[in-house]
Amino acid sequence: MPEKLDRSLVLVRERIEKGMRGSADLILDEFQIAGVKGLAFMFDGLVSNSQVSDFLLRPLSRIQPSEITPEGLWDILQREFLFSSEQGVVDNYDDLFTRAMSGFVLVLLDGVPKALSLGYQGFVTRSAGEPAMEKNLRGTREGFTESNNTNTAMVRRRLKSPCLTVETLCLGRQSRTNVRMVYLSDAAEKETVDAVRQKLQSAGLSLVLDSAFLQAFFGKGAASLFTGTGVTQRPDTLCAKLTEGRVGVMVDGSPNVMIVPYLFTEHFHTLDDYTQRPYFTAFVRALRLAAFFITILLPGYYVAVVTFHPERIPRSLLPDFLGSVAATPLSAAGEALVLFLLYELLREAGLRLPDAIGHTLSVVGGIVIGDAIVTAGLVGLPMIIIIALTAVSAFAVPGLYEPVTILRFLFIIIGGGLGLYGMVLGILLLAVNLCSLHTLGTPLTAPVAPWQPGALRDLFWRSGWRRLGRRDYRISSARQKGEQDAD
Repeated sequence: MPEKLDRSLVLVRERIEKGMRGSADLILDEFQIAGVKGLAFMFDGLVSNSQVSDFLLRPLSRIQPSEITPEGLWDILQREFLFSSEQGVVDNYDDLFTRAMSGFVLVLLDGVPKALSLGYQGFVTRSAGEPAMEKNLRGTREGFTESNNTNTAMVRRRLKSPCLTVETLCLGRQSRTNVRMVYLSDAAEKETVDAVRQKLQSAGLSLVLDSAFLQAFFGKGAASLFTGTGVTQRPDTLCAKLTEGRVGVMVDGSPNVMIVPYLFTEHFHTLDDYTQRPYFTAFVRALRLAAFFITILLPGYYVAVVTFHPERIPRSLLPDFLGSVAATPLSAAGEALVLFLLYELLREAGLRLPDAIGHTLSVVGGIVIGDAIVTAGLVGLPMIIIIALTAVSAFAVPGLYEPVTILRFLFIIIGGGLGLYGMVLGILLLAVNLCSLHTLGTPLTAPVAPWQPGALRDLFWRSGWRRLGRRDYRISSARQKGEQDAD
């Protein structure tokens, strides 16, 4: 049970100072009106000095002294003098500290066991720029920022519906992070919304800095590299998912908005798919699907063939392939593992360094090291080609980069140890694992498994807008289909 505010302003100030332990950015301004002592509680850097001067200090100085009780003065301040677009009343210390650290000014009066919170935020936020990870050719260039207020406004501007509902939760025992659930009440099922709310509230984390902290609490089924939640930095993408009955989870301080539930096939879709002609969209989606299989299977397939199944190599390429393996000190699986570890090391180093140095390191390091190890005879040229093709394919589906990287290593080990038979077994196990996963009752592999013929209009082939506009798709149909098949 939260500790209630004291009536005595002296005790309230002592409690604040004790809790903050002499923090340098703490501001406690005392004032006196009509014989009643007051206190303004805020933090330097989180509030706007101009707003505090114009809407707090100046109105307080205009109040005429008169005989009045603290409760009466409280009502006058709240109704006639102090105003804010974000105004509320706080009656416990937990909310008092949380509001103050969120950029609010808390006004307290001696003898009144509550505080008036005024939203005079003044901290600096990043402007809405184009998302770095979700580029598009047509459409908006706006992306989410680190402010939940700005992100909510961008969604509201695109979905001007009274059914757009925003709920605020406070998560994290230490961080007390503002987390918002966004959904359309006429599209999202009540069971889905309640389940998302319950999982967020039961997370029990002490620190919540990004939506990734909460992703682990969604999904059910066997252990897997894949997840039933998605992430976007684009307000238009989120709006499209909300109309299908999804729930968006915004975390204050992060531009990454989580989407629940999220289907596996949606990783192969982009916003540009809906601005391009259907035939070209089908071609690009098939290209992304092929890139997914290339990046996880091609290195393992090459290792399996040159190690156990050389009869599958064309006669014209047989001397080059087997000769390159025989001329190197490592086995084919060893070559692949070493090169991919080196590639991931270069990628990680280039990602963490400043842009100018990181780009130079990635390009120069890759060329110099690649040429040197081939010249030295440590690896064969065919393996370099395989690695390069696989690395490029991995970035065609950026949302799956993490799982495909691990799967790539696993299939190299399987191909080098069990050959093509082991790879076929690995593919079957991967398919079974994907089909066993579901998020909030929605199968991860829908609408392929369970099969939904009505969803084929926007699966691998996208129908034209004349057909897409006839009937809205709802994610609940995939969940209901899954439940029927389970029964």
